[in-house]
Amino acid sequence: MTEFHADDYGLFPAQSRRILECCTGGALNGTSLMPNSPWLEDCLAMLPEQGLALTVHLNLMEGRALTPKEEIPHLTDTEGVFRVSFAALLFARLTGRYPVYFRELKKELSAQIRVLLPLFRQRGEALRLDGHAHWHMLPVVFDALMEVIREEELPVAYIRIPREPVALLLRHFFSILPFHPINIVKSLLLHALAGRNLRRHREALGGMERKLFLGVLFSGRFDYGKISRLLPALEAEADRRGWGLELLLHPGAVYEEEDIRALTNRSDHKFLTSPDRMLEAEALRRLGRKEASDA
Repeated sequence: MTEFHADDYGLFPAQSRRILECCTGGALNGTSLMPNSPWLEDCLAMLPEQGLALTVHLNLMEGRALTPKEEIPHLTDTEGVFRVSFAALLFARLTGRYPVYFRELKKELSAQIRVLLPLFRQRGEALRLDGHAHWHMLPVVFDALMEVIREEELPVAYIRIPREPVALLLRHFFSILPFHPINIVKSLLLHALAGRNLRRHREALGGMERKLFLGVLFSGRFDYGKISRLLPALEAEADRRGWGLELLLHPGAVYEEEDIRALTNRSDHKFLTSPDRMLEAEALRRLGRKEASDA
């Protein structure tokens, strides 16, 4: 099955409605829930009873932590707002802070999962997990997450492994231009981190669902043309591996001034307010229309 997925649901009500419009009027059939959002409860009430596969969107960079700030001082500022950097977590072992981050991350990751665990139990579903900006793939974060799952015996069916199919993309290189050059660096870094995590946690991950993934290289420019050109090859490759397929798009733009002022992460601000999100929303709507006409 192909999952057309949108991250960041629940961040703000208006932004979440834009995501839902791509479900009711498009091909979107999966979304990730921001567990630390002040608007989470209101946004959960807007979710349809069926039609969307849900995932916990573990978040360590936007907004306030769920854990008291006194318990995780290396992850937040004095107001409890996330302030730890990607680089600090990436190089945690080199700086000697791995044990400190590991202990604090376990607390916050557990809190974020537990706030949404009742929803999954109510739906009779095992947990699915991914991460905001894919920070869950950072070694110290992934290690802490896997220990939380083991210690708390959490029913996890799927963890997103954002390892894009490099060989397949190279075969189609000239038909998938353009894309942001920085996304090549992001994709290759995540590819390397995924390899490390898969090796280190092979046994624990072995019983979970695997999906072929695409959505980093084209992030911000994953338009209808790219999707339609790549989809047959991606579905064939997923079938060959015996996996599902997850295509990540970002139709949930933040355009309301009040919501923009509420954002706490500078890099998130640029990404969440990008007009390119309208391009990806239109891609989902066109895919929905095509599915309807083919039915």
